[in-house]
Amino acid sequence: MATVFIQKRNGKKGPSYAVRYAVPISGRKKHYKSFKRYKQAQSEANDLRAILDSGKLPQRESRALNLLTFSEVAESLRTEWSLRLKRGELSKVTVEGYGILLRSICREFGDRLLCKISQEEIEHLRDSQIDKKSVISANRFLTMMKFIFKHGLKIKATTENSARSIKLLSEKEHERTRFLLPPEIEKLVQASKKTRAKYYLPAAILLGAEHGASRQEVLTLRWCDVNFEYGEKGLITFYRTKNKRQRTELLMPRTRKALLEWKAHLESKRGKKVGKEIKYDFVFCRIDGRPIQDFKRAWWQALHIAGIKNFHFHDLRHTFCSNLILSGANLKDVKEMIGHSDITMTDRYSHLTLDHRALVQSNLSSHYSRL
Repeated sequence: MATVFIQKRNGKKGPSYAVRYAVPISGRKKHYKSFKRYKQAQSEANDLRAILDSGKLPQRESRALNLLTFSEVAESLRTEWSLRLKRGELSKVTVEGYGILLRSICREFGDRLLCKISQEEIEHLRDSQIDKKSVISANRFLTMMKFIFKHGLKIKATTENSARSIKLLSEKEHERTRFLLPPEIEKLVQASKKTRAKYYLPAAILLGAEHGASRQEVLTLRWCDVNFEYGEKGLITFYRTKNKRQRTELLMPRTRKALLEWKAHLESKRGKKVGKEIKYDFVFCRIDGRPIQDFKRAWWQALHIAGIKNFHFHDLRHTFCSNLILSGANLKDVKEMIGHSDITMTDRYSHLTLDHRALVQSNLSSHYSRL
């Protein structure tokens, strides 16, 4: 029978019990694990004895926790993302998006030890996002928590993944279809001219409402993507990182005018900086050329002035699609113009195909009249 014994140790914090064993061939005494309670040590000693009797040597694992806060684990995860970015495994836009989301969650859990954050707290965070924003936002927060806990297990900041068993919510069941009709769009554009972002926000709104541009497509749009000289209208090209699709469209008149006004404003301001050449690529940038990161505050201010409630910038994409349908376009047209990868994503607007249904009903009426 294998030699396994328990050695009692008296320390400043009280007694502990070390399980030790003799290596079968050399007889050398080795430490295995330590426990605060004798019964735990005795149970582990019995298991170890069975392992040694089977002819195997025990695999020692350190159970010591790295008592790291949520912010410290988040910083470690950011370092990993930076390495993956250098290897080309993640895009710059993805890493920046992850970073924004992570900073937001750090405000909630930053100073808390990761191992002390419970499943109930994570579920509460997810549910609060449903009320504040949307189901999609709630799922993004939950996904980020899953990333954090998976990384926390890797660096031994926790022994349990409190986020693993929490399921993502069904986005299909909570799909938003809120949209604005033309008079409301005009009202929102006029309201945006009363905000601090009055020079560029009208153009951003019209890009969303008349071209279905997402916030990411708006903020990453470059002047080289806009051709004002093509025909009478001009061309604009969008690239959506979410599905890696590119689409090119004719510029809508109001959008073209708003972009030209914004460009003239930028050039006017920069012309006053004598002797200092300013290079800029992004359409939505500051006077010094730095890209604008976000315009949430100005957006909510414009909504308040316009008296529009429960409306997100992303809903401008729904506005674009819905008004396309109402103006006579079919679902296939909408799919191509919005850049959906699958027609099932466009099906949510099928209930708005009024002209087509009116024609079908008219044919049915004629059919009945002949009876």
